[in-house]
Amino acid sequence: MPTQRVTSNKCDSYGGSVFERKRMGTRFQQWPWFAILVRTGREKTANLLLENAGYECFLPVSKSTRRWSDRTKVTDVPLFPGYLFCRMNPHNRLTVLMTPGVIQIVGVGKTPVPVEEEEVEAIQRVQKSALAAMPWRYVQIGNAAQILDGPLRGLTGIIVKIKSGMKLVLSVSLLQRSVAVEVDRNWVGEVAVGKPAESSAIHRRQSPLLRDAVPMNAVNGVGDKIIQAD
Repeated sequence: MPTQRVTSNKCDSYGGSVFERKRMGTRFQQWPWFAILVRTGREKTANLLLENAGYECFLPVSKSTRRWSDRTKVTDVPLFPGYLFCRMNPHNRLTVLMTPGVIQIVGVGKTPVPVEEEEVEAIQRVQKSALAAMPWRYVQIGNAAQILDGPLRGLTGIIVKIKSGMKLVLSVSLLQRSVAVEVDRNWVGEVAVGKPAESSAIHRRQSPLLRDAVPMNAVNGVGDKIIQAD
């Protein structure tokens, strides 16, 4: 049953919002999303184990086609290699850390830092749309525009022109990584040159903890430098 609306929004000591939502007249608590660093190639296994343990997880993937002389195989490849997203209580994270394949919870020092809710929701919209998506170099400022039509209607991101058309670039600021999805030119609204992108009309909260975070390079796997929480 889909959630109807957020009734209140509280902040925990980690700077994340603890949502109270209403479903069928009953309120329930929802922890924020956190990025989980996992061993490359173990994303699917770790995601399944966490889901079996009762966690809500999200592993964004894209389709990859491998061709041999006698056959063709289509597989799901993580859009953020070495990472998955998990809703969890940051005060009770031992079960997550003990999950096979999990390395760390992304954060600053010993403190887990939540991923922006709107950023995860935007990536989820891309997954549900079935539009082709791919990892992209991290961009913060560019030609921003809102999508006015199609399955991604309402999303805002950086618009990049390519030979075959346009791509909408959406980012996860904590990971400093982006994904790009091809969109129809007719879906794109007015472009604002050199503007920061926002995944929704609501300005995203920037956690003060991120001021000391070490930037990651584009899509280079687990070896990238970032301060992570245990």
